[in-house]
Amino acid sequence: MSRPRVLILGGTAEARRLADVLAAEAPHLHVTTSLAGRVANPATPAGEIRLGGFGGPEALAAWLVAHRVDVLVDATHPFAATISAHAARAAAVAGVELFALRRPGWPADPRDRRHPARSLADAAALLPVLGARRVFLTVGRQGLAAFAGSELDGTHFLVRTVDPPAPPLPRDVRVLLDRGPYTVEGETALLLGHRVDVVVTKDSGGAATAAKLTAARELGLPVVVVERPPSPEGVPEVPDVRGALARLGLSPAAADTCP
Repeated sequence: MSRPRVLILGGTAEARRLADVLAAEAPHLHVTTSLAGRVANPATPAGEIRLGGFGGPEALAAWLVAHRVDVLVDATHPFAATISAHAARAAAVAGVELFALRRPGWPADPRDRRHPARSLADAAALLPVLGARRVFLTVGRQGLAAFAGSELDGTHFLVRTVDPPAPPLPRDVRVLLDRGPYTVEGETALLLGHRVDVVVTKDSGGAATAAKLTAARELGLPVVVVERPPSPEGVPEVPDVRGALARLGLSPAAADTCP
């Protein structure tokens, strides 16, 4: 009898953790993690790895059928709206069970000076309103074009990404290449050292990059938070690895006991 097959659409810490736990605690499952390959040196999980995109929902559906996948887990970044939509379409076409492992967004604190934005363009439009002159921009290397408009000339941007970004970039920009997790002490020093007056981020959630919000709160800085795109309709979601294990019929406690 063949082992049940699970395909994890990965690229997040939660995806890596789920694959690691399944490799250790569920050897009866055949687990493959798919990585889009957009990060130069991704942290790889345990188990089988597939690199590169699928070429659209129809190609993904064909892959699911050809590889006899039983469960598809969408554990991509909360802002990876296109692949999530493709996963929903492909699972429906292939008749494969699908659920999303989606970490919650960052909860608001009454002390926050939070300004919601529906898109990167809306976030950029808010900066002149806030009187921003020195902006800490952490929206990923593929979203920087929204901040390259002439209306933001005179604004200095401190951009932090994992890999070097490609143009177009803001006119006055300094790029820091770094990968979390970060500490409140480190983020506070960064904001003070660069005289940042506004922080811009996506509502990615997770502990690895949350320290910048705490640092901004303690310094009284406004934070522009880009809201998440809507999830595909009808796709069940779980907030963490424990929930994913339960969906797969395994004990959630395995997430706590697995090193």
